[in-house]
Amino acid sequence: MANICAICGKRPITGHRISHAHNLSKRRWLPNLQKVRAVIDGEVRRIKVCATCIKLGRVQKPA
Repeated sequence: MANICAICGKRPITGHRISHAHNLSKRRWLPNLQKVRAVIDGEVRRIKVCATCIKLGRVQKPA
């Protein structure tokens, strides 16, 4: 599975790792994804959701 939030679509972003000598090499910032049991279309499913969506209450957890 890809590193993509199932709710908001947040995905990795790219940039440069910069050394003290200002040498550039590529790097990725990954979203803080968690596997969560959530209710989707009346079914309980396990999805990857970013921590921001969990904190904001965008995920409906099963009772």
